Amino acid sequence: MKKPILVIMAAGMGSRYGGLKQLDPVDGQGHIIMDFSLYDAVQAGFEKVIFIIKKENEADFKEVIGNRIEGKMQVEYAFQELLDIPDGFEVPEGRVKPWGTGHAVLSGRKLVDGPFVVINADDYYGKSAFSQIYDYLTTHEDGEKYNYVMAGYVLENTLTENGHVARGICTVDADGHLSGITERTRIEKKGGKTVYTEDEGKSWHEIPEGSIVSMNLWGFTESFMKELETGFVPFLEKGLKENPLKCEYFLPSVVNGLVAEGKASVAVLKSYDRWYGVTYKEDKKMVSDAMEKMKREGLYPQNLWSED
Repeated sequence: MKKPILVIMAAGMGSRYGGLKQLDPVDGQGHIIMDFSLYDAVQAGFEKVIFIIKKENEADFKEVIGNRIEGKMQVEYAFQELLDIPDGFEVPEGRVKPWGTGHAVLSGRKLVDGPFVVINADDYYGKSAFSQIYDYLTTHEDGEKYNYVMAGYVLENTLTENGHVARGICTVDADGHLSGITERTRIEKKGGKTVYTEDEGKSWHEIPEGSIVSMNLWGFTESFMKELETGFVPFLEKGLKENPLKCEYFLPSVVNGLVAEGKASVAVLKSYDRWYGVTYKEDKKMVSDAMEKMKREGLYPQNLWSED
């Protein structure tokens, strides 16, 4: 079996945070969140990484992270571009928004030739998730159904004190497989409870404690690229009619569809690690404090890539 490839979605600009947050250091040694994910990935066995970026950010990425990683992993770049759409379609006038996470992964289709793992660039996932998913993909192949996998996180371990977040709430069956994902775009803490709204705060609904959410840490066989490519056409046909300037091809929606059709089975590997991410500028101190604490506890060296 081929070794899994790590695919990092890093084309987003982080509109709520402001600026290219993926390249913002989180410790005194100049490491960014991606450094910690890449370090954990190398420890788990990954040997190749594909960065999905915008072409205009290529020089910055190479300077801040890509060049540093080249001595540890094989590094390749794929570019998410608005014009990368199937023949017969045109980008609507005034459209500047990228086509979403499904399209981001599809941007790497020419470089992926085996099983692969997808993560967000600006999320810290914890050590166990990388090793669990790597081990799964090296011991499972497609059978009667596509055999995919995801890391599921406890919702309370993924929230910020500084605003609302969007999360995919997962339903998991008795065998530990994904039944479906429901996207909640505004989740926050209120009065010791975790709640969501779908009407801009007019009404709030509680989410059960311990609910499992997707943080876009997925493991796929190569078959998923073909499904992404196939599904992009009907997405555009519908999306360009209904919401031409803002429709997005979301990765979880594609997975949801394949599960609902009975074409894919998705094992949910529960992670009890604390997730960290910089959704808002105010989150940075929390993330920095957490990284420094883990270094003091010996989970990471002070300099992740030192030869010493």
